[in-house]
Parts: sequence; structure tokens; C-alpha cells
Amino acid sequence: MRIKASDVARACAGTLVGGDVEAVGIGFDTRTLSAGQAFVAVVGERDGHDHLDDARSNGAPFAIVARGRAIDSLACVEVDDTVAALASLASWCRDRLSCPVVGITGSAGKTSTKNLVTAVLGTALQKVHSAPASLNNDIGVPVTIINAPEDADALVLEMGMRGFGEIARLCTFARPTIGLVTNVGDAHGERVGGPEGIARAKAELVRSIGPDGVVVLNSDDPRVAAMATGLPCRVVMVGREPDCDVVWDAGTVEADGRVTFRAEHHGVSVECTPSLPGVHMAANAALALGVAVAVGVDIGTAATGVGRESVESGRMRWCVAPDGSRVLDDSYNANVASMIAALETVASVGNGPCVAVLGRMAEVPDEEESHRRVARRAAELGVTIVALETVLYGTGSFDVDGAVTAVRESGATTVLVKGSRSSRTERVVAALLS
Repeated sequence: MRIKASDVARACAGTLVGGDVEAVGIGFDTRTLSAGQAFVAVVGERDGHDHLDDARSNGAPFAIVARGRAIDSLACVEVDDTVAALASLASWCRDRLSCPVVGITGSAGKTSTKNLVTAVLGTALQKVHSAPASLNNDIGVPVTIINAPEDADALVLEMGMRGFGEIARLCTFARPTIGLVTNVGDAHGERVGGPEGIARAKAELVRSIGPDGVVVLNSDDPRVAAMATGLPCRVVMVGREPDCDVVWDAGTVEADGRVTFRAEHHGVSVECTPSLPGVHMAANAALALGVAVAVGVDIGTAATGVGRESVESGRMRWCVAPDGSRVLDDSYNANVASMIAALETVASVGNGPCVAVLGRMAEVPDEEESHRRVARRAAELGVTIVALETVLYGTGSFDVDGAVTAVRESGATTVLVKGSRSSRTERVVAALLS
């Protein structure tokens, strides 16, 4: 979206220092900033104010900075708080959009479902905008809105949470017209009192949808299905029961674990195969079809988008190691539900010894029991766990080199690598593929 520095100053109660220049969109990392984008200086692991010269060199017309942090060589808008200013600017940009805005949340599958929704809506709509990565917080959501074209036909947003009130806050400026909930698991459960608290926090999205909006729910998850109670808007239920609005059922499993499934809506039946492996990906694709139905795209047209969705690194991607073994790289993040889904996927396709290199799961309730639950399921499936820098799975702990050696000595033909971000299990993927 085109934004002038003066517009930002008005929207964010800021002060313009320098010329009134125009930008197209915004970025918060100078390493990925595109020429013509404004730069917002966020203070996190890196202080964005230390990189204003880099932003100018990379073609930023202006920057949003904290008061007193402007530099002479770049037009700046000084504000009290740069993250709060992002929310204000996103609200200003949201006012300029007249398209459906889809908000997606859930304990697992948000990013994959976001990509699937983008793909299925793209079969009928020309300009469907979503983030190219997992941008689902107080920085990522407003940046996604600001970067949407004013003539977008649909905007797809991923919304994460680490506690109560966070999704509600995102909804105040995102103002979704369609809300989708994938599932309720255990991610961040320690912050909200377990699954019931997670369900309450996720339900903040559906409670934000007005009478003219639509909520799309996974009816196979009882906690998600219960969110339909008392809603003033239309509800599209997606699940395996015959009374759902979109009914789906898994069919054949391909050699790489991808699942071909059938879905039906109003008597029209379609067959789809998502790009990523696992029955849970079929469930995510069925939910995406529910969004298509919600905006008036017929299911036959929407189904042609399944299999065309973008695939991101670290999310259920198959790789081939030099020794010929197959590595399922699901290293981006983890919770109990996604761990078990990934284990079931590799177990279903392995034709020899199967190993899972697992890192610690962060922010799960009852940490010891959560990890033991994953370990029990792995044992049931015949998958050997190689634990990366943790003893929580009840096995020995390995560093990266030790984990790689253990995998290679096992003779495994199929390897899963997965853990929470803090585990940095992508290190193992890189070593296995080198």
C-alpha cells in the first residue's frame, strides 16, 4: 500500500522530521527490506535504530523511529512507541481495504492453512495477499496489512498468541471478516492454564467477527466446535461428520506421505492432494475450502488450488540426504499435537528403520508429561527417538554431531527432525544434508 510520511505522522500521532516522501509498504528488517519500502525501527534482539543507515542504503524513503532517534540522512517519523505505531498505521491502512479479511488461528497448522487459503482463494480472485512467512504477532500482522495492495481482493492473516488478550488486540486493527480456527492443542498452555485456557484465547478471534462475517471451525476438535455457541454470524463447520457444511475424509496415502482426500459441499464432491504430507494437512486443506465457500467460491473451483500452495522451509518438507535417506524437515516449531502428527506421517511412509531427532518443546503444560506422551507415541509407532540437547523424552541426550552420528549408525531410511524454535533443530537438518 502507498503511504506518505505525513500520513504516518497523522495516523500514529507522530512528528515528521524531513521531507514528506512516499513509500510502498513497510519492512522491519533491513536484511530483507525492498527498495521503496519504509522502515520501522523495532527494538528486539536487534535495535532497528542501529540500522537506519542500512535502511537508507537499501532504498527506504523514510523510517518510523522512537522520539529523538531520527537521523539527518533519512526522513523519519518520530513516535512514542514504534510497535504501537505499527498497529495505528495498520488500522489506517485497513480502512482503505474493502475486501474480505481472513484471520487464522489455532495451536498448530496456522501457516500451512494460511498458504492453503491463499491458494484456494487465488483460483477465483486475482489479488489475494498474505505474508510470505509466519508473521503472526504484534509486528507481523500489522506489517502484512500495510503491505497489502489497496485493491486487494482478499487479505489472509495468521494470528498467534502467547496469552489472553493478544488475539483480541490484533483484531482491533485487523478487523477480520472471516475467522478460522484450526485446532486447540498445547502450545503456550503454560501461560493460560492448559487447553481450556488456550481455547478461550483462540476464541478471541471468533468473538471479534461481526454479524455480517463468517466463522470457519474445525468440528472434529470439540473445543473448536464449541466456539460456535452464541455467535451472531454465519458459521461454516468443516469436519468428517455428515452434518458438517464441508465434509471431508482421507483417502489414499502417497509414497511421500501426502494424503489425497475427498470433500463435499452441497452435493458437490471434489478430490484434493495438499503439497505437504500428513492427514493433518488434509484437514487444513478442508478448512481452506471452508473459507472459499464462505466467500462464495464454489468448491470445485477452490479445490484446484489445493496442491498449489506455497511451501516454506522447516515445515513438513522432504529432503534427500547424501546417503539416500529421506529427511522430513519439520524443524520450524513444535507442540505435542504437531509432534504426534509428524511422527505418524513418517511412520506411515517408512519402509525401513525410522528415526526422529526431536528437540525440546517449549511452553507446553506439564513439560515432563508432554514429552513423555510424545515418547510413548513414538514407541507405539516403532520410531526411535534421538533427543537433541534434552533428556525430557526419557532417552540419552545428544549434541548436533552426536545426533547425526546416531542417525547414520541406525541405518534409518526415514528421518524426522522437529523441535521448538528454541531447540534450533534446523542445525541437524543442515548437518544431515551436508
